[in-house]
This record gives sequence, C-alpha cells and structure tokens, in this order.
Amino acid sequence: MTFEEKLEQYAELAVKVGVNIQKGQYLLINTTTDTLDFTKIVVKKAYEAGAGRVHVNLSDQEITRAFYEYGAEDEFSKFPKWIVAQRDECIERKGAILWIDAEDPDLLSGIPARRITAQQKASGEALVNYRKAIMNDDIAWSIIAVPSKKWAAKVFPDLPEDEQMKALWEAIFKTVRIGEGDAVENWRKHLAELEHRAKQLNSKKYAKLHYKAPGTDLTIELPEKHVWCTGSSKTPEGVTFIANMPTEEVYTLPSKFGVNGYVSNTKPLVYQGNIIDKFTLTFENGKIVKADAKHGNELLQELIQTDEGAAYLGEVALVPHESPISKSGILYYNTLFDENASNHLAIGEAYPTCYEGGRELEEGQLESLGINVSVTHEDFMIGSADMDIDGILPDGTREPIFRKGDWAF
Repeated sequence: MTFEEKLEQYAELAVKVGVNIQKGQYLLINTTTDTLDFTKIVVKKAYEAGAGRVHVNLSDQEITRAFYEYGAEDEFSKFPKWIVAQRDECIERKGAILWIDAEDPDLLSGIPARRITAQQKASGEALVNYRKAIMNDDIAWSIIAVPSKKWAAKVFPDLPEDEQMKALWEAIFKTVRIGEGDAVENWRKHLAELEHRAKQLNSKKYAKLHYKAPGTDLTIELPEKHVWCTGSSKTPEGVTFIANMPTEEVYTLPSKFGVNGYVSNTKPLVYQGNIIDKFTLTFENGKIVKADAKHGNELLQELIQTDEGAAYLGEVALVPHESPISKSGILYYNTLFDENASNHLAIGEAYPTCYEGGRELEEGQLESLGINVSVTHEDFMIGSADMDIDGILPDGTREPIFRKGDWAF
C-alpha cells in the first residue's frame, strides 16, 4: 500500500468510522494549518459519504502562541461568542465534530501558567452546551492526529530531520490499523474485543479498585450504577462513532469522594502546549490534597485549581501494558496516543454515559450522586509493567484485574 493510499484510507476511516457521517449531516472540523493537505482529503471523503456541509476551522501554531505571549491580560478570562454560536448551531443541527490534531507538545512552553488556565476556564464556562453534548455523546465526535514537523521532531529527535515526518506518519498508521488488510474490518474486530472486556467488568459490579505499583497505592470507589464503556459510543439516535482513534481502553467513572491514597504518573502529561512530568497526586476523600511535579509544577497547581471539580477524578481507564502502542516503545507526547499505552485517570469532568441513566441528568443531579462536574477533563498516565489492580466486591472479596500491567482474566 502506497503512502497516498494510506492517507486516503485514513481519511475515509475518520469520516466513515470516526464520526460515521450521515446523509445530509453537517461536519465541523477543527484543526491547524499543519494538516491542510490531509484535511482537504477528509473534506472530499465527507462529501462523498453524503455530508450536507463541511466547515473547517483552521488555527495556526505561531498565531496561537502570539496570543498567549502578547495578548492583553484581561483577554484570557474571555472567550469569543461567535465560536460558542458556531458550536451550538452544530449541536442543534445534530452535526458531527472532528478534531485533527497536529500540535507541538511544547507550543506554549514558557507562557505564564495563569494565562493558560484562565483561558481554559473561560472556554470551559462559555462552551457549556458544547461540553455537555460531548460528554453525553449527544452528537458524534472524534479525534484523530497527523504529524507536524515540530511534533515529529519531538517524538523522533534522533532521526535525520527529513525522516522524522515519515516515521511519525507510519507510527500513526499502525496505531489506527492501516496498512494491514481492511482497516474497517480490523477496527470491527478490535472493538468487539474491547466490548468483551467491558461486558466482563460490568458483570462484576466492583465496589472499589485498588491500584498498587512503585509510587502508587490508590483506592477508588465506584458508584453502584457505574458502567464500563469502550471507545465505541452511540448518539441518542443510535449512530455509532469512535471518539478517539486510536483507542485501547475500557473506562468508567469513580465516586467523587471515594478516592484515597497516592498515585504517580508514568508518562508525561502534555497540557495546553506544556509538559508536566514526574508528579505525584495524593487524595483524601476524593480531593487532591497534595500535588508535586518535578517538571511543570506551577502549571499543575493552576490546573487542579481551575474550578472545584478539577481537584477530583472524573475517569478511571484500563489499558494493558502490552497494548500495541505501548509495545511500540514510542513516547508520543500526545495524550491521544499515550493514554492508549497505559492505564490512566482523568481529573475533572466525569462522563455521564458511564452511569446508568446519567445522560438524562442535569449537572446538579449528577453532583448529588457523587459524579464529578468540571470545566476541565485531563487524562494522565499511571500504568506500567509493575502495576497490579484488584477489584473489590461489595462484600470485600478481592479479585485480580491486572497483574504486572496486564489483564489477569
């Protein structure tokens, strides 16, 4: 298969499997100028699949950096209303949203943390309808990635410059199962395996999970009505879509006030163009009471103070250490990939879809059930070949879920 054929297949996969575009449906694409050539292929594929209208929002990394570096201080607590209106209309029309990510992991390095978190909070508050639609799977949405020169250089610093982009392209193709037969059929089989794992976990109804590894001793309570989900989701109309491509996880939500102990990261967290690494979080009754990072500590402190919910967990995700991305040995410096190489947690907003009947509940109702609500949701990686996880049943019985980083059943 030629490189051009792989590009075509990747674009088709994003349209037909990622967002699963429907006849006459609107598609909103958010991406950067680094992806322009690939984005044109995606737009063509979307129209061929029957999309009614495709709109592309293009950002540019230098322009984005200029705003954070030179913008007026009071602008970081504001967010443009026209962006809110655009996304609200897409939701109202039952459109689909596709992100094509190519950002430099160090894009905002050196920018004051207060500017980054102020803009993050402002956008989260302004885009409340959009955030709810995404977290509830009210519309189809998907995130994929393509290389940029700076990202490729970060991932493959030891390769000659003219080989870095090619290496990252090939690595991405492999993670999304392109190049080895029918990609759509490969995804069908993969998702069936994930659904089998989720079904096994849902049959158990564990009351708690206990994580044990070097730098980690953490107990997480699960709500009685928690649901384990996979990367395959459905809109209320029954349209299936894949939110993250690649995806290797099964995930659920924790009880907001039921997290105790400490946990250490095992891969860097790339947050808003900065790297936070070598950190430990300590929890008491769900809340982060201590956070220390050797790299990016100031930004970590700002992140967990974004709002009240940012100091609590919103997601628990299981990924075997022997996942294809982990076995590749590549550190992507991109959460879309790195979270699928490792068990991970997320601080901030919980997915209501991980609670029986949760997508019909309002924020106040979710909070009353101990389900975390926040304007942020940030995944961080904690898995390793040394991690053991026990599932604890309501009667206190322990069962192995993970041993030495992989499934124990």
